[in-house]
Amino acid sequence: MIKIISRFLSISLLCSLVLILQGCDNELLSRLDKLEGQAEENMLAGQAFLKDNARQTGVATTASGLQYRVLRTGAGPLPALSDRVAVHYRGSLIDGSEFDNSYTRGEPARFPLQGLIPGWQEALPMMRVGDHWKLFVPSGLAYGKRSPSPSIPPNSTLVFELELLAIEEQQ
Repeated sequence: MIKIISRFLSISLLCSLVLILQGCDNELLSRLDKLEGQAEENMLAGQAFLKDNARQTGVATTASGLQYRVLRTGAGPLPALSDRVAVHYRGSLIDGSEFDNSYTRGEPARFPLQGLIPGWQEALPMMRVGDHWKLFVPSGLAYGKRSPSPSIPPNSTLVFELELLAIEEQQ
């Protein structure tokens, strides 16, 4: 009798678990569909933004689709892709929502150039130390569908104000 009750409880728990997981699957699929729709909307909004932005005075567009405007010209050396750089930057979405800002942290960020998003890997080797540019980075040169944080939705076109402060020694 105890074996029968034990089996019954095991089967009941298993059935309950299956029902819970099915509900989770439906919820997960719903969330994935919503993210997919948001990603598509962001892609289209970014493309429209970049098309309009390309017509703005002083905006240059590279072959990859990266756009930039030179705000201040420096006289220092150009970094190589293998270098480590010190930069100040402010990152925002095309609606102006800021998601990161080294200025407010009060100290520059330091990165190996090879570890950055493709848009920065393309722009920084064109910048001289002392340059201050505004970058308009298509989603494919940023994070694409893989959002690094909730403040950057999938397929977001990103806008960066970027100052190249120094080329640093590799550590």
